[in-house]
Amino acid sequence: MKSVSVARSAAALLCATVVVLLTGCGYRPYKTTENQFAGRPVPPSKLTQRVMVAISQASLLGGGLEVLDAKRDIRSNVYVANSTTMISAYSSNAKSIINYPEQMRGYVYSSDGAINTINYSTEAAAGTTAATTGALSSYFVSQDVYSVLTAVESSGLFVMNAPSTSSATTSSVMATYSFPIPSVYKVVANPSHSVILLMLRNSNMVYRVLQLNSDQSGNQPAPANSLTCMPVNNPVYCIVPVGATQTNGTVSEPSFHRPYDAYFSPDGSQVYFLNCGRECGGTSATGDDVAGVSFANLNTLRIDYYPPSSTYVSPVTSFTAVPGGATAAISDGNTLYVAGQSLQTDGLFGGNLSVIPLSTKTISATYSISDGTHTKMLFADNNTLWIGSSNCASGERQAHNQNYNCLTRYDITNRAAAIVPNVTPGGATTVPYPNENLDKYYYGSLTGLCWVENLNKVYTAYGGQVHAFNTADGSEIDNTNITVQGTATDVAYMDASTNVAN
Repeated sequence: MKSVSVARSAAALLCATVVVLLTGCGYRPYKTTENQFAGRPVPPSKLTQRVMVAISQASLLGGGLEVLDAKRDIRSNVYVANSTTMISAYSSNAKSIINYPEQMRGYVYSSDGAINTINYSTEAAAGTTAATTGALSSYFVSQDVYSVLTAVESSGLFVMNAPSTSSATTSSVMATYSFPIPSVYKVVANPSHSVILLMLRNSNMVYRVLQLNSDQSGNQPAPANSLTCMPVNNPVYCIVPVGATQTNGTVSEPSFHRPYDAYFSPDGSQVYFLNCGRECGGTSATGDDVAGVSFANLNTLRIDYYPPSSTYVSPVTSFTAVPGGATAAISDGNTLYVAGQSLQTDGLFGGNLSVIPLSTKTISATYSISDGTHTKMLFADNNTLWIGSSNCASGERQAHNQNYNCLTRYDITNRAAAIVPNVTPGGATTVPYPNENLDKYYYGSLTGLCWVENLNKVYTAYGGQVHAFNTADGSEIDNTNITVQGTATDVAYMDASTNVAN
């Protein structure tokens, strides 16, 4: 017995010695090179497959940004026992993320009205990018931080932080321009911010930002149809209309039908305006009830394109009616996928995915998907398309006892759409990992979606908690070790090779 005890003690001592030696030599649970993809440095956490989660908590506690190990689907850091990784110098209630992994940074909007820069290399907040007044209904920060654009619907204000002059030699001088635009609720810009578009609530109008050339500030201060210009005495930027009433034979029709958003083609030459029509309150009496896509050339919408005459010419080259609805879109360059809702005979709305080959600009197929307002669309592994929406529990599916969750997986190869997780309301098939409210059949609104490249998974902020799904079959990954304390409002894949992974 004594010899057995001695043997056990020796084995324990040997194990302890090995652990100490490995730790002292900088042992890593998994290997990382000095520089990762595109020469990116290894961050302080030493994690190289990271998903950042925006967290909101009770006002007294504050929120934050937590980093998850998306390779192993855990929130703990394998390098430091019983620890988690938080973005340092940030403790606000985070609401949403603009993710730029190519530039190794992101921009986070918080409930205190600030937009903060997050440095992905240092895993720390780098300071306030812009301070805002009032709750933002929409915002945009360019990749180069050259433009910060915000829309505050409650006060009817569009604010632009941009160069104070059009002169190329002094364009680094920045200024803040505030434009009073009643009912403005959305600002949309292309990656190079050469096109800046504004949408108005309950309106068929779209406006764009026009930058006056230096020789126009005296000779042609502003187009005649400008809505407003700033500064007032010596204009540099003006807001001019994109949409206007057009004549179809003897009938006057709007160029847009309750425009909701705009999507820029992958090659950067086209703008696809999404008209939500009846879903956004359009009526047949006003002619704005038709949902669809308005195709337009980007060049005539550029910030430096000055109208050649006072006669308005619409940039829209064609229009495709989309009976299924249009509030979100994504394209692979050959096909445009459009998500939205259509009004059903019982007065409720039902979600649809419409497939439009760009060679014909006509709908080739329509699929039933989640109800609710669709705002998230993302390509992922296994040739899949993921579509997220919000407020899905009051639509057609819920009324007919069908799966009414807010995430849809579309298999592009097999042309099949399925709502995930797979649930039978009132039946035995329930959500696998219920949220804090313990609802067995409904997760809630989907507010965040990102693709973890080449690992066959997507991460989501789904009903206020983190949920991850396999792209191969749509099954849910056990989220026990990736749940966060507080309300998860958004997610971002920090180590993506491309900015379109969110």
